[in-house]
Amino acid sequence: MAYTALYRKFRPQRFDDVCGQEHIVTTLRNQINTGRMGHAYLFCGTRGTGKTTIAKIFARAVNCESPVNGSPCGECPTCRSIAEGKSLNVVEIDAASNNSVENVRQIIDEVAYPPVEGKYKVYIMDEAHMLTEGARNALLKTLEEPPSYVIFILATTEAHRIPITIMSRCQRYDFKRIAIDVIAARMKQLTDEEGIEVEDKAIKYVAKAADGSMRDGLSLLDQCIAFEFGHKLTYDKVLDILGAVDTSVFERFLDHLLADDVKGSMALIEEVVMQGRELTQFVTDFIWHLRNLMLLKNSDDGDMENLLNVSAERLETMKAQAARTDINMIFRYIDVFSELSSRLRYSTQKRITLEMYVIRLLRPQMDTDNEALLERVRRLEKLTEKIERGEIELKASQAVAAANTVNKEEKSGEKVQLTRAVPEDIKRVVREWPVIVGKTGFLTHEILRKAELSMGDSDRLLICLPESAPDTLTRDADIKKEISELINDHVEKEVPLEFIRYSADRSFGEQYADLKEILHVEYLEEE
Repeated sequence: MAYTALYRKFRPQRFDDVCGQEHIVTTLRNQINTGRMGHAYLFCGTRGTGKTTIAKIFARAVNCESPVNGSPCGECPTCRSIAEGKSLNVVEIDAASNNSVENVRQIIDEVAYPPVEGKYKVYIMDEAHMLTEGARNALLKTLEEPPSYVIFILATTEAHRIPITIMSRCQRYDFKRIAIDVIAARMKQLTDEEGIEVEDKAIKYVAKAADGSMRDGLSLLDQCIAFEFGHKLTYDKVLDILGAVDTSVFERFLDHLLADDVKGSMALIEEVVMQGRELTQFVTDFIWHLRNLMLLKNSDDGDMENLLNVSAERLETMKAQAARTDINMIFRYIDVFSELSSRLRYSTQKRITLEMYVIRLLRPQMDTDNEALLERVRRLEKLTEKIERGEIELKASQAVAAANTVNKEEKSGEKVQLTRAVPEDIKRVVREWPVIVGKTGFLTHEILRKAELSMGDSDRLLICLPESAPDTLTRDADIKKEISELINDHVEKEVPLEFIRYSADRSFGEQYADLKEILHVEYLEEE
């Protein structure tokens, strides 16, 4: 006999077996017990939360010859016929592939005939949001006033795509994501029945990876059991199979970040990569670790601890790490790594992208946004406190050098002031300037490769040419338009720009804000 997947083998057959949707089960049971069933239902919720399962149980229950507390008995001929898929009274329709007007008209024609056996004809329409506009319009009248023996159950993962005209004709039930503990308890029950030995810690991790979906959780558990079939399934094996990392790695990673340890951070990323871990999942799990620390920082009397789903031993470790972490820093890390998580999904060089973000995080002087500036101020305040406490002794030579740096910045500030943040589109132009210049013709290329970049009023990009350069670009409107369109197409935004010339008497940085220096950009010298 062919093997049956766990989620199919242990699909609930009664309302008592359904996990995590008690608010829906109770309502449907009461309707069946009192005979007050609706004619149309809309089941909304994420994948694997029990929409189709409950729809099938409900279809059997309303036709059962002797229901038990609102649930189908499972023994009568009607229940067995429906369970085996032989009954003509329960029709399952995949709206993703049967979404045309012709399909709906076929249903309307069938509705006119009463059930051959049983009390009700039940139509279960999965992925109902995939119906075409014509199909939805054709269904409206029948959905509003079907014969007394017909019940429609529409299931969807995207409720926002269901037209209000259909939604208003249905009783709507929202399926919640299933809690980790509920999924883990169900998995433990199934593995005990199957005689499979599994560590509780391993089951807990698989349940967390399921992300609220019972079906996803059982599919992952099936995969892990297949890998370790005949042996005890351990937590370490689950990490290997799912490409995850041990949670202690996140604590080490955060320690490196808090210590501004670039070398240690890069070594840990190397370790994660060499273990074959998936970097997108690594970043996602690290954000979850930061979320747990955020909750601990805002927990005065331990009221947040029940939301963490971690062991007592790990909780103590996290409390110690949270105590030496600033809440504003946690917020900044969550923002940065959330942005990184979105970018990694489409990146072809995930490791390089991760390393770039980590270095930018540890070197805030490389960024000019408000968060980076606040981080630089925080570090200066921290350094000042250490000096005042005598933890750091500032040598005379260091003090002189620091004073000279400040004086130099103040003097240059008298000549060049850039008090506002550089827009992201201009940053991209500066970083990718050699690529943009490379797309121009020979003569224009020779002129632009000597240009410097700055920023003027109203966030205009200034392309600055030395006085010695030909004035072709500054007076030829067609060439200026061509370069402007080239830049706009490259960054996919409209970048206002202006061509200016600067004096050769002083360096460019003394006359204008040098964006290449501000953004710490270096170009490879052309041969």
